Amino acid sequence: MAAPLTRAQWLLLLLLAFDAVLLALLEVFFLPLRVGTLGEIPLPVTVLVGAVTTPWLVLTTAKLVRPGLSFVPLVVWVIVVFVIGLTGPGGDLVLVQDWRALLLLGGSALPAALVLGGGLGRAATAKGSGRG
Repeated sequence: MAAPLTRAQWLLLLLLAFDAVLLALLEVFFLPLRVGTLGEIPLPVTVLVGAVTTPWLVLTTAKLVRPGLSFVPLVVWVIVVFVIGLTGPGGDLVLVQDWRALLLLGGSALPAALVLGGGLGRAATAKGSGRG
């Protein structure tokens, strides 16, 4: 059984979850960004931001807090994207209804889920080999 979290670990977990909230808000609100004089070329740069930061949050949580809690930033990110994206401020639909929304979800959540699975697998292997 794992030891209880220290106060510093709780604070780090809350900080990383808050970072996930802020990044999810940034990514959803700037997803419709367009480039050009007439605004005709969609440029979903927030997908790149999400593809880097969401896995980083999961990895940082696994290293600094505990591998078993590294799912928290990913879950927080997904909840914020769906809640704000589908029920936005004033009931507006903020999440664009095209390929960019799918790209944001796949480009951010999938790498984070891969990092999460790899980290949990390594933690389980290390835990299992330590008993032998």
